[in-house]
Amino acid sequence: MESLDRHDVALLNELQRDARQTVQQLAERVGLSGTPCWKRVKEMEAAGVIRGYTALVDREKVGLQLCVIAELNLTRHSGDDVGRFEQAVMDAPQIVSCWATTGQADYVIKVLVPDIKGYEQFLHETAFRLPGVTHVRSSVVLKEVKAEVRLPIEAAADPAEGRGRRR
Repeated sequence: MESLDRHDVALLNELQRDARQTVQQLAERVGLSGTPCWKRVKEMEAAGVIRGYTALVDREKVGLQLCVIAELNLTRHSGDDVGRFEQAVMDAPQIVSCWATTGQADYVIKVLVPDIKGYEQFLHETAFRLPGVTHVRSSVVLKEVKAEVRLPIEAAADPAEGRGRRR
């Protein structure tokens, strides 16, 4: 898929706002008829721009009261060690985000657990056992000021493409 035009950006914004809309509702909101709207959505799905659809769940209402951001360092950075570490992270359900970073930490993870006791258990049973981990620095989140899942698509869209078709 090439660049996104204004209809694509509008469709993505609408789907991020409410992915349960019908094609007709989407079409009306972005100023297209149903068939072109449906085709654009299908093209973006096929191109991997739209990776899937999901429900947003309030973590606290399902008992995940504690959010911790942890910085991890590895002993070695060989391909095998990194691969084993990253696979172990993928397999740990409490780790909901993981980023390879520059700076003082090799990786930063976001961990969700019910309480501090749950985090202590996570540290001993999971984090300290992750392949190659030598150091873990934890920061307990006191308050989430912003936890946006919508992407700021307008910031990445090419303004020159904003008026024409993608092809």
